[in-house]
Amino acid sequence: MQDRARTAAKQADDALSDRVHGAVSNLIRSQQLHGGDIIIESRLAEILGVSRTPLREALQKLEGEGLVVKNGRSFVVRAVGLAEYLQSLKVREILEGEAAALSAGRVPAAAIKKVRDNIDALLSAPEYLPVAHWQSDDEVHALVTDYAGNPVLANMVRNLRMVTRLYETLNLADRLVPDATEHLEIIDALEGGDAKQARQRTQSHLKSLYKASI
Repeated sequence: MQDRARTAAKQADDALSDRVHGAVSNLIRSQQLHGGDIIIESRLAEILGVSRTPLREALQKLEGEGLVVKNGRSFVVRAVGLAEYLQSLKVREILEGEAAALSAGRVPAAAIKKVRDNIDALLSAPEYLPVAHWQSDDEVHALVTDYAGNPVLANMVRNLRMVTRLYETLNLADRLVPDATEHLEIIDALEGGDAKQARQRTQSHLKSLYKASI
């Protein structure tokens, strides 16, 4: 009975730690916490409605993922500069192009429809929502990586996308229409099973992001 109780308590603690990790990760990825921000643990724990213990566990995990860094006794949101951002895009161009070619013709129709519908909803929304923009971006690039049949490649791309997400993109709203247009072209190629076209369109999208930044 005691073993069962301890197991249940550990599962509850793990679930809380995962929930806090997801919440803080979302704050960083949505740029509600910006690169260089010092994380005040007591304040953030209060906002999330948790104690500092699961928050500290979550921050340690995020440090391992490269989203935060340790500065003395405090955690700081990792800052990514233009040079690292551009270099990461160049590597993504190679890896994500390959992933798109591998995924062509392998993405379920239901997954494609969901992502396409969300892009349409994003474009028709009465006001621009950065969080919805980022979510749509994640969904499209997940189609490229998650069906490539190569978990190592998918993980490498996800790590690089984390770097590019941390970059403070100015005038993000200006990218809404170009992103949506290029994303739909990628989806069409994936749906059509054209590996060459999927590679080219994915690489063209990343080149477009590069050019927009310089």
